[in-house]
Parts: sequence; C-alpha cells; structure tokens
Amino acid sequence: MHLARAAAIALLGLLAGCASVEPSGKNPVIPSAASASQVRPGDSLTVAIFGVPDPSTNSVQIDDQGYISLPYIGALKASGETTAGLTQRIRETYVAKKIYTVVDVSVSVTERYVYVGGEVQKPGRIVWTPDLTAAKAIEAAGGFSLYAKKDKVSVVRSQLLYDVDIKLAQKDPSQDPRLEPGDSIQVSRSAF
Repeated sequence: MHLARAAAIALLGLLAGCASVEPSGKNPVIPSAASASQVRPGDSLTVAIFGVPDPSTNSVQIDDQGYISLPYIGALKASGETTAGLTQRIRETYVAKKIYTVVDVSVSVTERYVYVGGEVQKPGRIVWTPDLTAAKAIEAAGGFSLYAKKDKVSVVRSQLLYDVDIKLAQKDPSQDPRLEPGDSIQVSRSAF
C-alpha cells in the first residue's frame, strides 16, 4: 500500500514537471539587417524601361544569389542596392552595352516576403508588412501544428539565428520581435 502511494506521488511529481511553465525572461533583441530601402533576395520588383523604341515593364524577383535578369543585359546584381542605386546601375548598363544611348528606368518594390517553416499549419512565404512580428507571421502561416515547440522558435536574419519564445511574445507584445524582409522562421518539433 505504501509502495503504491509512493509510486503515485512520484508519477504526479513527474507529470507536474511536464506541465506548461509560464514564460519568463526576455526575447533577444534582433539587430536590423540593413536599411529598409535596400532590396534583398526574394523581393519582387517592377522595372520600367521607357524613353526607348521598345518600352517595357518587367516584373522580376531577386534570386537567392541577389541577381535579377533583364532583357538584352541578362543577369545584374541587385541585392544590397537602394531602388535609386539600382535604377542608376540598370540605366548605365544599358548605355555601356550600347543597347540604348538614352534610357529612362524606374524601379519599385512590389512585394517583400518572410519565410515560415517547420511545425506550422501552412509553411511557406508570407508577404512582409512593416508591422509584421514573429507571432503574427506564425498566425499568417495557419498557427502552430500540434507538435510545435512554441517556446524556442528560430528567427534567422543575415545568417544569424535567434531563439524566440512565442508564448512570451503572445503574452507581452513588447517581446514580439518585428520581422524584416528576407527573415526566416523555423518552428521545431517538441519532444512531447
């Protein structure tokens, strides 16, 4: 009888150790990667070429290596540039390659993304907005799956990893880090 009671108390103690713990502490401050005016891999751009015999509007996306491809000039490094700087480089490239002698170029960012993967309902890319936070991005991805580890979500920015407690972020919005275009969130699987 005493053995059964001791086993029950031990089991209750073990189960109490598995109970959810209220989040405490602080989430890391994630430093900004670059100026918001700089274009990054994954950004969708509209490049308008006019003032020439064959004006065109091209929808392009910056690839993982940071390049875009345009008619007659091919691949051109774009990431890290501002839209004004990229506009100037495109104009100079068309003139330097003697494709046009005078050309007007306009570059604008149409969409930017963050990526959410792992234990969420709908992994994939999420359209970035200036008020997008880690918790909001997970909600936009359909929320956590049943087995998600909510207290250690990885945010990757500029090839650096930051662990964020989303339970804490949901209780205290000041602990919910804002995301930047190109950020990646990975939700790992919980052991339980």
